[in-house]
Amino acid sequence: MNLKLLFNTALLVSFTGQVFFAQNNNNEAVISGNFSSTVQYYNEDSLINAAEPDHKLGANSFANINFNKGNFSAGVRLESYLNPLEGYPIGFNGSGIGYRYANWNNDGLDVTVGNFYDQFGSGMILRIWESRQLGIDNAMDGLKVKYNPYKGVYLKGLIGKQRYRFDDGLKNGDGLVRGLDGEVNINELFDSLNNSKLKVTIGGSFVSKFNDDNNTADYIMPKNVGSYGGRIAMRYGKFRFFGEYIYKENDPYPDLVDPEFSYVYKNGEGLLLNLGYSQKGFSVDINAKHMDNMLWRSTNVTVQPTDLLIGYLPTLSTQHTYALAGTLYPYVPNPRGEIAFQTDILYKIPKKTKIGGKYGWDIGLNIATAYAPEREFLDPSTDTGRQVYSTQLFNLSDSMFFRDINISIGKKINKKLKLKLKYLNFVFDDRAILVAKNHELIYADIAIADFTWKISTHHSVRFEVQNMWTKQDQGNWGFGQIEYSYSPHWFVAILDQYNYGNPIETQQIHYLLGTAGYIKGPHRFTVAYGRQRAGVFCVGGVCRQVPASNGLTFSITSSF
Repeated sequence: MNLKLLFNTALLVSFTGQVFFAQNNNNEAVISGNFSSTVQYYNEDSLINAAEPDHKLGANSFANINFNKGNFSAGVRLESYLNPLEGYPIGFNGSGIGYRYANWNNDGLDVTVGNFYDQFGSGMILRIWESRQLGIDNAMDGLKVKYNPYKGVYLKGLIGKQRYRFDDGLKNGDGLVRGLDGEVNINELFDSLNNSKLKVTIGGSFVSKFNDDNNTADYIMPKNVGSYGGRIAMRYGKFRFFGEYIYKENDPYPDLVDPEFSYVYKNGEGLLLNLGYSQKGFSVDINAKHMDNMLWRSTNVTVQPTDLLIGYLPTLSTQHTYALAGTLYPYVPNPRGEIAFQTDILYKIPKKTKIGGKYGWDIGLNIATAYAPEREFLDPSTDTGRQVYSTQLFNLSDSMFFRDINISIGKKINKKLKLKLKYLNFVFDDRAILVAKNHELIYADIAIADFTWKISTHHSVRFEVQNMWTKQDQGNWGFGQIEYSYSPHWFVAILDQYNYGNPIETQQIHYLLGTAGYIKGPHRFTVAYGRQRAGVFCVGGVCRQVPASNGLTFSITSSF
């Protein structure tokens, strides 16, 4: 019998059997889940290059159903892409089961078979996760075991293959991923340190992959590749520190963008550091990152940018939520390598003071920057091991990928009015990042004003105005939005993005969009109609391109 069919059958039998048992045992079992569906009808709009697909309508839907009784839990996720929304990554098609698992835990031992997500440390060495919005899902399919043999000691091991595609059901990649992780909480381990002001946790990880799916005639590809490293987290009073170092053995990939970095056999390394201080009304975080050749997949063939990723490239930049700052020039970590720094300062001017007034002020300053490492390229005639170049830790070049300086101010004016102001200054080298329309060095300034007026207990209005000034790419942009809420159920909003500074006059276009929604308990219904400009949508430094569209969108989410 097919192993996948056997697993699914066993899971279903176990699931239904446990439900039957629970119904006859005072309803001790718990069944929970959630559902989401987004449907979009497309119109052709030649002015913004929005095409009408042949199928005219796209629909992305999924439902999670989870069962828990005592130490046992199981669940499935049913998915449907009929047809997938435009701009969604390729590899999503049809309807079927995309995720299923069974879990049992008792006396410190936790075992999961089937699909699962997990992360070791910061995620550089292993991050198994999913984002419905981005179309990312690299879920493992195999076995995961966690064990707590003694207080303060946490062990974890896993083995499996990663989700690659969805074609009327789950399709895994060929590569096999194996990992071990251990963490020790020193204060829990030793009773004498339970009340110590110094809190220390140390951890270490090892992850390897096996794959033989790239049989190129030009290179001998390694079939087994290992990566390992350690981390430490410390806290003393108001101070905290985190550091992690990961080393990855040679793992060559084809590079279709820059052939110079194609099939590099150089080992990779990543170092992430954080130092923080916080007290009431004030905090500061300083971060530094050195990453070189840390792209880490369970395959060595050319795939989509977010497919079959084992490790995660953390970004040191603000994850902006405002439209112009968050979608026009979002920074994406460079997979070939980068050196980055970030400082984040938050300060609250106390209320009932001469400067703070009745409600005080919230002030934030963030400075983030990323550079290419200084590389010494080797002579190809003597570089028989194809190392290609050498680097030194935190030795940055003068080639800046990105810089973001932003300051934000929040102020409650009175009981009815709140104000947020923000200013951003960008330097963005899109010749390396490739998310803008015109790939060049871009300088931009953005100003944002956000007002919320609480008219009465149930009625409120929010006004948002943004403007971006730049002489590069598509020129200046303006953004305006007004949103009315009748709590707790209704909201309606109208927004417009206007590329008034585009050097091509026919491209000085308004992107008008209206949206309305209804919320009742766990149910949320949203409808929107209008234009969506082409751009980039990002979550946590991971992005996907979104094409221009014009049409009607309806979405529903619910949980039980």
